[in-house]
Amino acid sequence: MNRSDMYAEPSRTSYHRLGVTVHGDGIDVAVVAGLASAVEFCAIDIDGGEIRERRVHLLGPNEGIWHGFIPGIRPGQRYGFRAHGRWDPHSGLRYNPNKLLVDPYAKGIVGEMTLAPEVFSHRVDDDLQPLTPRERCELDSAAHVPHSVVTEPVGEAPCHPNTPWDRTVIYETHVRGLTMRMPGVPEHLRGTYAGLAHPATINYLTSLGVTAVELLPIHAKLSEPFLTEKGLTNYWGYNTLGFFAPEPAYATEAARQAGPTAVLAEVKGMVHLLHEAGIEVILDVVYNHTCEGGIDGPTLSWRGLDATTYYLHTPSHPVHFMDVTGCGNSLDFRRRRVIQMTLDSLRYWAEEIGIDGFRFDLAVTLGRQGAEFNPSHPFYVALTTDPVLSARKMINEPWDLGPNGWRTGQFLAPTADWNDRFRGAVRQFWLIDQARMRAGERPGDLREIATRLSGSADLFSQGRLPGGRGTHSSINLVTAHDGFTLADLVTYNHKHNEANLEDSRDGTDDNRSWNHGTEGPDEALSEARGRSIRNMMGTLVFAAGTPMITGGDEIGRSQGGNNNAYCQDNDISWINFDVEPWQEDLRATLAYLLHLRAQHSVLRPTSFFTGTPRDDDNLPDLMWCDPSGENMPAWKWFDSGHRVIQMLRSGRGFDTDALLIINGSLGDVEVSLPAGRHLPWDLAWDSSHPRPGMGLHTANPGELLTVPAQSMRLYFASPQAV
Repeated sequence: MNRSDMYAEPSRTSYHRLGVTVHGDGIDVAVVAGLASAVEFCAIDIDGGEIRERRVHLLGPNEGIWHGFIPGIRPGQRYGFRAHGRWDPHSGLRYNPNKLLVDPYAKGIVGEMTLAPEVFSHRVDDDLQPLTPRERCELDSAAHVPHSVVTEPVGEAPCHPNTPWDRTVIYETHVRGLTMRMPGVPEHLRGTYAGLAHPATINYLTSLGVTAVELLPIHAKLSEPFLTEKGLTNYWGYNTLGFFAPEPAYATEAARQAGPTAVLAEVKGMVHLLHEAGIEVILDVVYNHTCEGGIDGPTLSWRGLDATTYYLHTPSHPVHFMDVTGCGNSLDFRRRRVIQMTLDSLRYWAEEIGIDGFRFDLAVTLGRQGAEFNPSHPFYVALTTDPVLSARKMINEPWDLGPNGWRTGQFLAPTADWNDRFRGAVRQFWLIDQARMRAGERPGDLREIATRLSGSADLFSQGRLPGGRGTHSSINLVTAHDGFTLADLVTYNHKHNEANLEDSRDGTDDNRSWNHGTEGPDEALSEARGRSIRNMMGTLVFAAGTPMITGGDEIGRSQGGNNNAYCQDNDISWINFDVEPWQEDLRATLAYLLHLRAQHSVLRPTSFFTGTPRDDDNLPDLMWCDPSGENMPAWKWFDSGHRVIQMLRSGRGFDTDALLIINGSLGDVEVSLPAGRHLPWDLAWDSSHPRPGMGLHTANPGELLTVPAQSMRLYFASPQAV
């Protein structure tokens, strides 16, 4: 029975605290719907498949907030909102009380969306296309949409590992993708938060040398209608339904059956166990758009409360959204309530759940004031000065699809950026240039790869403070969840996205990959491809900055050339740990390189190089040498025929000096080791060998050595240099 004659009592706490707050005998509730004429809180019960509602009128609006205390509501109660008001699509207003709305602050969400006419606020035809003119749909949506659920706090206050940036190694992965095939994880825990926290998973991560997992979105999500129609799902999760609620599908069956509070407890338990192992948890978060899609998408939450408060509209035609995300809508970060919701969400995950950092998807959208990006946007000023959030690791994906959307290096400290320039330079040097030379074409010169190896000072050293944002602000990556895996970079020249059912129109065409002469797997090319992978791994680990590894790259995971596996919740995306010997060699190589990085501070500088001696050292902090072992002449930086370089870093008395030799040419090259401190050089790693520890030797300054084609070496000065 639906009753609308009940009214909420005055709030027990301030109505400025949005969402639901549990008291002993009921709840305070507050929701923003500034242009609504009335808002009802709907307590939902399901009895034998029949939905029953108890509706309560909220008080307000006060500053656009509808609020009140509702007695008798307990944790576990399903609920939603119904908002009354003008139906005026041309003005951006789509109030329709027939649509049950998810609380934007809900900490628990249950149920799926049924793709049916009921979920749209406007009338649609049999193909779910809008009828013209757009008229209000009178069908009730309660049985076809997810429901908010009242939850209660779980567990104790979290403690953070607080790993320093210079010791941080990020492993980007997916809760399901990492654990569905993880050996040692019980079947009932695979694909779950609990499976990610299982000792088998944690032991794997720690043995590799990972200090932080960056999880693809775990906020509650929905699949896009066009995927649902094709029988596919949004596996990656970049289609958020709730910014406070964890995705229940990643919880164990037992937690899902027990309800959203149990799901929260499983998430918090996962974070706690990872913290005990010294592993931080970074969440990939999608605050740039929501799952409601474009103007003709379903009405599930924000659109029904007030689309003009939450979404970015074109200035002259409020009926239209301004889409700078490519996802149909963009949240409007000029609006106070959008900034408030985002900051409240971040604080909740950091303080209550224990999350150590956040990676902001399409972060330029978060810094837009309308069409233009502002590096000192109020959101970023608030984020970087907040006493809670400024202590967490904040990482930007520094682009979106809007005007002038590429902004790498332009965000505020202390945030960091994904460095796409690093990604492009490594692929260019080790793959594209190699392919060009084999085709008789000229490659690029050494300037770009040297700039990326030394920390990308051109991007991150600028600013009012000396040193700018610092070397750690460059999140160095060669691959990520979107694009080719590391193995596919050396196996395919072209994307093979047929499984996505979009005729391979999706996914980038700018792969900067090289198949080494044959498209697809070829045993005869395994040695050459393996060496290219090791070269890119070594460049990633030894470059100044923060390395990020894509889960599965350490064992040569392939997606069969699919460079946009966002809708593949299957073996295309899941990591297969049933590995062959070459894959185990690769894993051992990366673990060894990360061990070297952890042991030697010279490989993880905390400030940019100056090219001059520092702190009474008699050796410059960085020297570039040519094959003769002498300082690199200026003209050779511009000579594309010169493909050999030696990078000498001073340990500055705190560590041994390190010498990185790179031979990017097609043939073996004789190299004379630089003088350094006139101490012997001990070879620590040679990428021409499939496993670490092979071919190790000690050589003297000035000694001529043959460095194999397309390879790199790492030497350390004799320990007595310290």
